[in-house]
Amino acid sequence: MQKEVDMLIHTKIFGDVEISDDKIITFENGIVGFPDLKTFTILHDAEKSDGGIRFLQSIEEPGFAMPVMDPLIVAPDYDPEVEDELLAPIGDVSKGNILVLVTVRVPSDLTQMTVNLQGPFVINVDERKACQVIVDTEKYPVRFPIYDILKARKDG
Repeated sequence: MQKEVDMLIHTKIFGDVEISDDKIITFENGIVGFPDLKTFTILHDAEKSDGGIRFLQSIEEPGFAMPVMDPLIVAPDYDPEVEDELLAPIGDVSKGNILVLVTVRVPSDLTQMTVNLQGPFVINVDERKACQVIVDTEKYPVRFPIYDILKARKDG
């Protein structure tokens, strides 16, 4: 069995990090606002793991790391309808191979922390292909407050 090749990436937040090829996720069309960034990995700070926040770290741009989290942590009923054609570029997705992440906005006043439920990242973990979709509904806001939810989970 062939071992995946390790690659050294440079990051602003985590310094130099070694990742294997099987941890690289490709966004064929980039992400909203950054169409040229196409390869990413997901990193987390094991020492400061707080409420499931991880980072979508660009392989091409060391300074680009976007905080992300599983939306179900803060919105257990989160289940946006996404047209199949939007997911076609990432291959066949099912409940067993899909990972959905949303961006986290972390301002200096942490009580104002929000997630964007309108622009989730959908990742096919088997094929390591992903896309960002825009959910066209009023039901899921761009700035959904999460501070109190995370605090209650931590205190609970």
